[in-house]
Amino acid sequence: MTTAASEQQRPCLWQLQISHYNEKVRWALDYKRIPHTRRSMLPGVHRLITKRLAGIVTSPVMTIDGEGIGDSSAILQAIEERWPQPPLIPSDTAQRRRALELEDHFDEELGPHIRRAVYYELLPYPDMVVPLFTEGATGASRALLRRTFPLLRVGMRQAMNIYDEPAARSRDKTIAALDVLEEELGDKQYLVGDSFSIADLTAASLFYPIALPPEFPYPSPRWEDLPDGARDFLGELRERRGAKWVAEMYRRHRLPA
Repeated sequence: MTTAASEQQRPCLWQLQISHYNEKVRWALDYKRIPHTRRSMLPGVHRLITKRLAGIVTSPVMTIDGEGIGDSSAILQAIEERWPQPPLIPSDTAQRRRALELEDHFDEELGPHIRRAVYYELLPYPDMVVPLFTEGATGASRALLRRTFPLLRVGMRQAMNIYDEPAARSRDKTIAALDVLEEELGDKQYLVGDSFSIADLTAASLFYPIALPPEFPYPSPRWEDLPDGARDFLGELRERRGAKWVAEMYRRHRLPA
């Protein structure tokens, strides 16, 4: 098989580099050592691409055998069915049910809220935000995003409801999700059973902004470079046990691509 044909047979992840839902899928692919291709999209333009591929306007989308699959949970289910080893979903019925419940909880009760709260603090600073989307992009793509960023910022605020009161509520929801994480962990190393599962992967990937782990595969802001508002919000969280657990999950289980 030629190199080009081999590339076409690989699953392809259409991603926004900085997105924590995209990181959830990347982590699963890397954890299972699945050869794949990644296509990084520019924000805004990504809605046209994902609509064409999977009929949705959000990322990530993964194409497997010509089929476009949207939504991180649906993608992880497809990955687990096709590449079951090493498993991310427990075989024990009760553990499986609880792991999937926790995945859903953090997807819904954490993911949108930590995203809104963090973007609220970062969007005023295009020089910080633009590089988070454009690692490896051409100079022309970076220049285009920088030039159109004021319009993109307006669109992001409208699409994700990134305004004062919703952002304040999302801060509270993020803290509540961290409380749940720590309560579920208790004195355990993992959320379900004695090994790394979809529950741990989901919580750690969605919570990565509070730990900024070096294993994250794309550029992240340095803690000391974050604006004051972001440090005020994240600073109260990054010393908690849950944040240290996130960093430990990355250290143990976030294998490079």
